[in-house]
Amino acid sequence: MLTILGFAMIATFLVLIMTKKMSPIAALVLIPALFCVAVGQGARLGDYVIEGVGNLAPTAAMLMFAIVYFGVMIDVGLFDPVVRGILRFCKADPMRIVVGTAVLAAIVSLDGDGSTTFMITVSAMYPLYKRLKMSLVVMTGVAATANGVMNTLPWGGPTARAATALKLDASEIFVPMIPALAMGLLAVFVLAYVLGRRERKRLGMLTLDEALVRDAEPETVTVGAGGGGGADRLRKSPAGGGAASTEETAGDRDADGADDEEFQGLDPNRPTLRPKLYWFNAGLTAALLAAMIMELMPIPVLFLLGAALALTVNFPHMPDQRARIAAHADNVLNVSGMVFAAAVFTGVLTGTGMVEHMADWVVGAVPDAMGPHMAVVTGLLSLPLTYFMSNDGFYFGVLPVLAEAGAAHGVSPLEIARASLAGQALHMSSPLVPAVYVLVGMAKVEFGDHTRFTVKWAVLTSLVVLAAGILFGIM
Repeated sequence: MLTILGFAMIATFLVLIMTKKMSPIAALVLIPALFCVAVGQGARLGDYVIEGVGNLAPTAAMLMFAIVYFGVMIDVGLFDPVVRGILRFCKADPMRIVVGTAVLAAIVSLDGDGSTTFMITVSAMYPLYKRLKMSLVVMTGVAATANGVMNTLPWGGPTARAATALKLDASEIFVPMIPALAMGLLAVFVLAYVLGRRERKRLGMLTLDEALVRDAEPETVTVGAGGGGGADRLRKSPAGGGAASTEETAGDRDADGADDEEFQGLDPNRPTLRPKLYWFNAGLTAALLAAMIMELMPIPVLFLLGAALALTVNFPHMPDQRARIAAHADNVLNVSGMVFAAAVFTGVLTGTGMVEHMADWVVGAVPDAMGPHMAVVTGLLSLPLTYFMSNDGFYFGVLPVLAEAGAAHGVSPLEIARASLAGQALHMSSPLVPAVYVLVGMAKVEFGDHTRFTVKWAVLTSLVVLAAGILFGIM
């Protein structure tokens, strides 16, 4: 019964947010509360929620101060050269911009933290997408999938969890997986190229000067045709008006008058710029990321210290500091609220025993004839299981069971561990991953739109990693 209710709870949540019948925060709180009562454990709902909040509190704290830190870095102009450099390099070509998004997300993912990756990537790329009226779900989808592949780095989390759960060396798991992961990353770049070509076909190509003034055009704008010869007239859709496909316009509908704020990342005259402190801010950011990789302190502590130092040095006057905090309060509240709401979902899912029963059912459903192919089975199961549960739940709860089943048929635990990494491209868009709320929140994209657009591409990327692992004899 718990197995059926667990799957029903997850399905209900996904349907409601993808059809926009409920907001993600409301669905994350109310749906598990109702199902907790349905399984007869309503009296323990408070305990489950408090436990879930306690587990995610450090993550929420990290996100709160990280948003303030990177918000201040955007205000003072740290990423302005990046934005302008990418725009000039891409020549306002949507295809190059989407590919650039994938490359930037992959590079920044080397720090091993998804939230930081999304903050930097969206900070740099968001003004370009808005300036050119590109689809924001393309940006979030490409960034999430690229980060998912790179999340398999030994310091990213999943590899370390697999090594700990199976008592293996992380390098023995990761190093042989590099060719398969490289193929997965290549698949992301190919995906970015294809999606970029679609955006180019829809929007055409602009020169740099046209891109910089495009938002000033009241109704129409002339752009050079992508294929050469003549020019096209592209009509600017009013906010919230007209019918369009989800993939083209999802997340692009903002309130009237938002353009002025959205393009401040490229405004060379905004009063918050601190050009004389540019190298201080760059050095502080580099030191912060290095400290994260070296694990000198817990990440929430590093961002707390970094945010305090950045505010004090760049805005020494108290009214200016209050203004900067207030400017980013909306993002802080949205993201931290989403994390604490997710704590209700994960707390009920774990506390009631639904996760355990779901995992046992999935493992038990594997036919005995598939025993010699448990590595492949593990890779396939990693897609839905890491999407519907946390990495901790999968790697510490399910993976040991799969490894035991594989060992009974002569399959090495190393092969099982490597195969378990295949689903990470999809995992990074899971509603149980706090970082994805940073991504959609900063990009002003509905979570349901992001899910509907991204899941199919993330599944395809995960299957490429799995197929490459089989082809190269890694698993």
